[in-house]
Amino acid sequence: MKITIVGAGYVGLVSAACFAELGNHVLCVDRDAGRVERLKQAQVPIFEPGLPELVAKNNGAGRLVFTTDMKAGVAHADILFIAVGTPPAGDSSADIGQVLAVADAIGESLSRFLVVVDKSTVPVGTADKVRETISRAMKRRARREKPGRRPPEFTVVSNPEFLKEGAAVEDFMRPDRVVIGVSDDAAGRKAEALMRQVYAPFNRNRERLIVMDVRSAELTKYAANALLATKISFMNDMANLADALGADIEKVRQGIGSDRRIGYDFIYAGLGYGGSCFPKDVAALCHTAREHGERMRVVEAVRAVNDAQKRRFVERIEDYFGGSLQGKVIALWGLAFKPATDDVREAPSRYIVRRLVALGARIQAHDPQVRSLEQLMPAENVARLGRHVDFAADPMQAACGADALVIATEWKVYRSPDFPALRRLLRQPVIFDGRNLFDPADMKRLGFFYQGVGRRSAP
Repeated sequence: MKITIVGAGYVGLVSAACFAELGNHVLCVDRDAGRVERLKQAQVPIFEPGLPELVAKNNGAGRLVFTTDMKAGVAHADILFIAVGTPPAGDSSADIGQVLAVADAIGESLSRFLVVVDKSTVPVGTADKVRETISRAMKRRARREKPGRRPPEFTVVSNPEFLKEGAAVEDFMRPDRVVIGVSDDAAGRKAEALMRQVYAPFNRNRERLIVMDVRSAELTKYAANALLATKISFMNDMANLADALGADIEKVRQGIGSDRRIGYDFIYAGLGYGGSCFPKDVAALCHTAREHGERMRVVEAVRAVNDAQKRRFVERIEDYFGGSLQGKVIALWGLAFKPATDDVREAPSRYIVRRLVALGARIQAHDPQVRSLEQLMPAENVARLGRHVDFAADPMQAACGADALVIATEWKVYRSPDFPALRRLLRQPVIFDGRNLFDPADMKRLGFFYQGVGRRSAP
């Protein structure tokens, strides 16, 4: 099948490479000419395990082609996926400007029946706006070119992505489910048949396609992310209670995770959620509810707990040092919002760095994929923080001469350090573990002061 993906970002590039791997002819369109040229050379701009190999393989085989030519993308496609960014706007809503710009460009070039698929995470009702935008562009073009000519048909489908960063290729190729939202008309039925065809390779063992109306599909994405974020914030609330009661949240996690109705996923206490999805999607869902006269009281509380969790963690560090971090050196292990990615959007580490520096500390940081302050922070923060933050080549170098070690991301490389060597390198044997990597009793035996999240400290 001929597929066009508009947007060579995280979702678009993973989708393009995986569809090409399944034998489709995929044209990936992006407006960033520099990115397109790098991708033509199989230079992948994001860190995602397995993705560079897929891009190189299918690029070399001619099944995956990159271009900036939107008209060529429309002409190529049986199905066109919109996978551009929907960043948060100033009012917490999702900015769908890029989505609608693509829709306008589609209307300017459309010449035959086309299935247009919203793959980006978009608010409920976006498919209607995409349909209206394409129709307006087609009418504008018709008035300009051949008035009275019957316009080609198209339909808009919702096909939300459910990819985890760090496991996106695996998630795409072995999905739990594929949600498709189609309209209840002839064009919608034709679109459903084409979508079933393109996703047929995923259904060999069992049916994974879930077909519904468009608005329900759009809401499904937000509902899924909000519920997963709720589990994280719930466990962090419980971790704070465990601190107050002298309980161990890891034992609690094992006790409730064994219940099949709950499960073990997303119930690890820590610094809260970050990344490109949960923060903006939770905020956007709350904004959508307010627009329609509703309040998402549980989801609003999820946001509040998540914001407070980072503050509480830094306050623990501040309290340990008597309320002042002036002149202290803090080793920071982990900057990406989660392991196996280089994504720092809404990463807890960003707040930790800004706050510790504001309190007078100097940071010695290490992350396997985030290696500079420019990569970590918005440009306006780099100059202000630059002289207070150093980057180390390895975790032990970051720990050398530090008054405390802070762990913000649970990379595997941090799980089994040489603890005697670590104790010698640290100026003070103090660990604040925001990801509960270690056992407090073991840390006490090894001579560390250890503070996890929701676990009894080991003085």
